[in-house]
Amino acid sequence: MAWYNPTVTLSKPPLLIRSKSLISNSCHFTAKKVIQCTRNYPLMARKKQNFLGKVALLPKGMLRLKVSASSGEEVESGYLEEFSWSSVILPFIFPALGGLLFGYDIGATSGATISLKSPALSGTTWYNLSAVQLGLVVSGSLYGALIGSILAYPFADFLGRRRELIIAAILYLSGGSLTAYAPGLGALLLGRLVYGLGIGLAMHGAPLYIAETCPSQIRGTLISLKELAIVLGILLGYFVGSYEIDVIGGWRYMFGLSSPIALLMGIGMWTLPPSPRWLLLRAIQGKGPLQEYKEKAIGALSKLRGRPAGDKVSEKQIEDTIISLKTAYTDEEAEGNFLEVLQGPSLKAFKIGGGLVLFQQITGQPSVLYYAGSILQSAGFSAAADAARVSVVIGIFKSLMTAVAVLKADDLGRRPLLIGGVSGIALSLFLLSAYYKFLGSYPLVAASALLLYVGCYQISFGPISWLMVSEIFPLRTRGKGISLAVLTNFGSNAIVTFAFSPLKELLGAENLFLLFGVIALLSLLFVVTSVPETKGLTLEEIESKILK
Repeated sequence: MAWYNPTVTLSKPPLLIRSKSLISNSCHFTAKKVIQCTRNYPLMARKKQNFLGKVALLPKGMLRLKVSASSGEEVESGYLEEFSWSSVILPFIFPALGGLLFGYDIGATSGATISLKSPALSGTTWYNLSAVQLGLVVSGSLYGALIGSILAYPFADFLGRRRELIIAAILYLSGGSLTAYAPGLGALLLGRLVYGLGIGLAMHGAPLYIAETCPSQIRGTLISLKELAIVLGILLGYFVGSYEIDVIGGWRYMFGLSSPIALLMGIGMWTLPPSPRWLLLRAIQGKGPLQEYKEKAIGALSKLRGRPAGDKVSEKQIEDTIISLKTAYTDEEAEGNFLEVLQGPSLKAFKIGGGLVLFQQITGQPSVLYYAGSILQSAGFSAAADAARVSVVIGIFKSLMTAVAVLKADDLGRRPLLIGGVSGIALSLFLLSAYYKFLGSYPLVAASALLLYVGCYQISFGPISWLMVSEIFPLRTRGKGISLAVLTNFGSNAIVTFAFSPLKELLGAENLFLLFGVIALLSLLFVVTSVPETKGLTLEEIESKILK
């Protein structure tokens, strides 16, 4: 951001300034030369000091301020971009549909497998599937997601966030339609694989597009809402499954309902502009004339914020971003090489983001939910005998707890939610281990532990991991970094899913949950020692202040 030197004085309406010390500052500015701020010291009398400062004037009186006191202390305000919520809804909703379709697949598959293998309900002559064949139907989209994550690594920066999401929508539409109309097992498995390719690209492109196009002060809220979209997708899949479970060929409707949603996602992304930051990155990388890409970026930002084409506010923001990018990449290659994501600041970012999504899976999330039905049934909930209804109950609770994270991600910050949530996850896993070891006569302990696990996961690892992944990588390696993080997530998910049964037989349920509890404690140590707070920082500030 370019700094100006207008003169300013104190008046009554307050502007809060973030300070390096525990001092609150209340100031308001008019056009004079000296800044006067009232500094409120805890347990000390108030006193006034003069500050010399520089003020960057923003639209409609918004300010970014750097001041230094006579003591030499620097005080800096956070940048708050002015925006209207109506202008950020569509750039969020259409990418978030990619997450909803991922969640929908998880929810719908649970009911579809019951319908598919039923002689009376399948509506096919090839319903008698072996365990391996049924396992391929269930995990086919996961394999596709792994392949999609690998493909995103070399091609995502070339395609751009918008085109990647359009391709994801086409794959969702093709995979869902092929699965719904599959004449045989081979076509069904191909459809599952194609749908999974869409998952891999969508889970890579959606957090990128949202993070790079939304105002920084609501980035945490919107990316957490994307996680809520995944949970709502799971819930929608459960509802559709329970509604169509008694219909002959109901599995076709369960899988096929994803197609119209994918069509809506594709049309929506087609109407949205590219990410302005991606356009500027391509210019810095020398992929085209800087002036041309700058004009495209101004137009994209104006459209995203609902402003007139080429307005001065958007032009100023784009110029500031160009300055930040040029400063960041002085004497460096603008385009990261193939392995740069494992070097320097990018490696630090990958340790943070990759570590979070790894612990997200290896703390046992798939395994705990696997036990959900039997735990609730043992606790005396008669409805737990119906797997579909149990799934709906869990889905509703997951949605409510994710909403808590959405409301608090930009308020409390990332670290408090992670530390509190992961602590609760560890406690719940130890309670589950104790239940299976010696508290079997107290089923409410198991039910409480299950709900504690689900709730704590949904306010911590669930949304916050993806939020951190979307914002922690440097711009020039962000595409490759997030693709590696997505690959780590799906890869560890596959390992935990397939290792669950052998580990359960080898260790027993009580020792398996004890192992997951120990891993949760290690993940808590990782969060406390390695995960920074990024609340309120722009993506460029995260790169300059945390990674360098």
